[in-house]
Amino acid sequence: MEITHGSERHAWHQIPIEEIGRELSVDFREGLSEPEVKIRQEKYGPNRLTARSGKSAFKRFLLQFHQPLIYILLAATLVTFFLREYVDSAVIFFVVFVNAIVGFLQESKAENAIGALSKMVVTETTVRRDGRKMRVPSESLVPGDVVLLQSGDRVPADLRFFTVRSLQVDESMLTGESVPVEKSVITLAPDTIFAERKNQAFAGSLVTYGQAEGVVAAIGDKTEMGQIANLISTAADLSTPLTRKIEQFSRLLLYAILGLAAATIGVGMWHGESLGEMFMAAVAFAVGAIPEGLPAAVTITLAIGVSRMARRRAIIRKLPAVETLGSTAVICSDKTGTLTENQMTVQQVFAGNALYEVTGSGYESHGEIRREGRAVSLDAIPALTECLKAGLLCNDSQLVKKNNRVEVEGDPTEAALIAAARKGSLSEKELNERSPRVDSIPFESEHQYMATLHKSSESGEGVIYMKGSVERILDQCASILEEGGSAAPLDKNRLHQIANEMAARGLRVLAFATKKTAPGHSRLKHEDVMSGLTFLGFQAMIDPPRAEAIEAVRKCRQAGIRVKMITGDHVLTAKAIARQIGLSGAPGDGIEVAAVTGRELENVSDDDLPGVADRTDVFARVAPEQKLRLVKALQSRGHVVAMTGDGVNDAPALKQADIGVAMGITGTDVAKGAADMILTDDNFASIEAAVEEGRGVFDNLKKFIVWTLPTNAGEAGVLLTAIFFGMALPILPVQLLWINMSTAIFLGLMLVFEPMEKGLMLRPPRDPKEPILTRVLLERIGLVTLVMMAGAFALFYWERQIHGATLQAARTTVVNVIVFVEIFYLLNCRSLTRSMFFVGIFSNLRLLGGIALMVLFQWAFTYLPFMNRWFHTVPLDLETWFLIIIVGMVAYFVVEFEKWLRLRGKKKGIHNKERHQYGPKV
Repeated sequence: MEITHGSERHAWHQIPIEEIGRELSVDFREGLSEPEVKIRQEKYGPNRLTARSGKSAFKRFLLQFHQPLIYILLAATLVTFFLREYVDSAVIFFVVFVNAIVGFLQESKAENAIGALSKMVVTETTVRRDGRKMRVPSESLVPGDVVLLQSGDRVPADLRFFTVRSLQVDESMLTGESVPVEKSVITLAPDTIFAERKNQAFAGSLVTYGQAEGVVAAIGDKTEMGQIANLISTAADLSTPLTRKIEQFSRLLLYAILGLAAATIGVGMWHGESLGEMFMAAVAFAVGAIPEGLPAAVTITLAIGVSRMARRRAIIRKLPAVETLGSTAVICSDKTGTLTENQMTVQQVFAGNALYEVTGSGYESHGEIRREGRAVSLDAIPALTECLKAGLLCNDSQLVKKNNRVEVEGDPTEAALIAAARKGSLSEKELNERSPRVDSIPFESEHQYMATLHKSSESGEGVIYMKGSVERILDQCASILEEGGSAAPLDKNRLHQIANEMAARGLRVLAFATKKTAPGHSRLKHEDVMSGLTFLGFQAMIDPPRAEAIEAVRKCRQAGIRVKMITGDHVLTAKAIARQIGLSGAPGDGIEVAAVTGRELENVSDDDLPGVADRTDVFARVAPEQKLRLVKALQSRGHVVAMTGDGVNDAPALKQADIGVAMGITGTDVAKGAADMILTDDNFASIEAAVEEGRGVFDNLKKFIVWTLPTNAGEAGVLLTAIFFGMALPILPVQLLWINMSTAIFLGLMLVFEPMEKGLMLRPPRDPKEPILTRVLLERIGLVTLVMMAGAFALFYWERQIHGATLQAARTTVVNVIVFVEIFYLLNCRSLTRSMFFVGIFSNLRLLGGIALMVLFQWAFTYLPFMNRWFHTVPLDLETWFLIIIVGMVAYFVVEFEKWLRLRGKKKGIHNKERHQYGPKV
């Protein structure tokens, strides 16, 4: 097999270390020479991730204008400019420009994630060169360098080990493995999956225990972290359901406006009008039909959603992501640190032939030890006391408080043992003073145990405490400590059965033993613990699910959202957590969880993967590229997919998902850089709140669109009808602009402040293929348009033919008819299915204030002399105002009656369905 010094990816785990040394031309005892290092640095470059060049800031700003609706508004700017309505032209362009600036500032790009990756691996490391140990920047490493690692070091490149002493490496950010991985030098099988390559360490991971020496196999972009960076940069930047729908709607509107404008010119010329006059009429039609306020409303609605979600501990990095969560059908969640505490916790202790439950979770000492539901006292149970004492004394880790959080210094498994002992009211300080450590045997993978020798400060007697794997500890035990403290014969078969039952529930089981020594014994050797030990018990632990995550998953399922766990952890552990949080049913109901491993996924074809992804709840031992593949498979089934996570290994899938959600406290910078949303409290429950906010945002956007379209359609209809029948225009372009801009600001935008309606989270997720406007809403828009047109023409005719008013007065009346129909219709739109009394008259005070301001501005529009000059209006009498208000009220009651009929029909349909299913009620 050819090895090319880290220039290509290789299965380094399967190659004998001697062969790697020969091919890399390095003597592990001496390391590379300085001249050779310089040659290789020139050949392979620095050990850092290459920064991918993204779009320039100017190009990203210009792309904010690359939308059909923006094209329409830019056309409106030009049209009003050529009409010499310079103020109106400037106002429309200002709306477009502000919209572009907000979008430019809000949308962040994947280059941030690449930069975070680069910062993560810039460290110093210890190497052996020319036979000497030295500290060098990790950037200077080359393939073939010999690296020396010890506890606390961050791995600077991908390494293949040739010497290991009790080495454990935290790879959770790469693999999702919740506990540190024990390393070895054994050559592995070719098909060994990424998470189980124990003879390697990968750039960015952290050494938690032991020492090792290894040879650099890959640097920079060729490392596993470099491959993840590449996945991030190549994952597609997907549009969101909202932007897709707005784009479709805008394109349709663009074609309709252009087509009808052309028809206007043709019909007018057929009536004998001049081309110039008809061009101006077509311009008036286009200005009336363009919803100038829509882009601003979309941006402001989403921005308000951002501020609301920030109050609920979710930071939005891309505006449309607010809405995307509202249409999410599947949430793919990482396990470690997202659904779980990311803090190993002892849940069961077996000691003295009795099983005890340990309450509480994480490293906090809150909790107690119970037997059959009742709290126990350690004073009365020597066996339990000794088992917990063994876990506390045979321990090299510490729990410390930092930033109001309890954190571990050392191994998470040992931290769990400390927390369990504290719950039993044992004190590390007191025990260490009474039984100080004299010597120890550190944990080594080939021995599978750790042992410590302690000397009593009172009697001088020595005692050995030992912890390790179930098999190894039981093999070396001759007796068991019974509940009362006396020794008894050991039933190894029964103890193995108990340990297997714990492991089957996803718990990690450690065994504990003890042995007395002579008072003068001061050195601890392996021979001292080979036999004659007394078995103390088991402590079974797991990284437990967050209590709030269980409730959040239940609410998501209630809302029709499926939650899937995608993790690098073991399948038994993953299934146990899935059962506890209720991925497939109610928590703890015993329903079997469908799980697939990464190795099984490798054998699933791309054609079959969408089906497998759809019906599976848990994916365990998966590699980063498989997470990305799963998200794509779910998207191919038409699902809107949200991906949550906190590790480097989650970043590619976070970016590929319709919305990526990163953890703010435990999340890596890489995950945050690739995400659309960051949870500041790392709480999965915040996702449920975000889904609710997203649904509320989309509801309010839909209300605005349903409210604004009859205005544009009514204005366009009035103009088209007048042109088709050869009448004088009932409304002028400058008056149309006044209506569109003033009502959008004072009326329409107030809808974005509507509170969320009841039952929002009882609805199923929206079908991504469903248009913004359903048939029901289109019919309502048509109904209001007809009422507006009928009212406008009726009063225009009444003013001209019966009242004998001037053309200016008739046009002023038409403007006010349209505005007051909009005011009353605004009250209808507070709920699209029910009366405004259902949501509460005073639940949106901004809307009531907006109506008051609109009425005030219409008074100014009608009566102030300078407004009369600018907009060609004249004052109106009370009789005309009475008729205007009557038309507005008619519009309101027509829509409320239509809602009532539909609600009544819906209830009747449900009743008939129930009768058909269950028969008539008795």
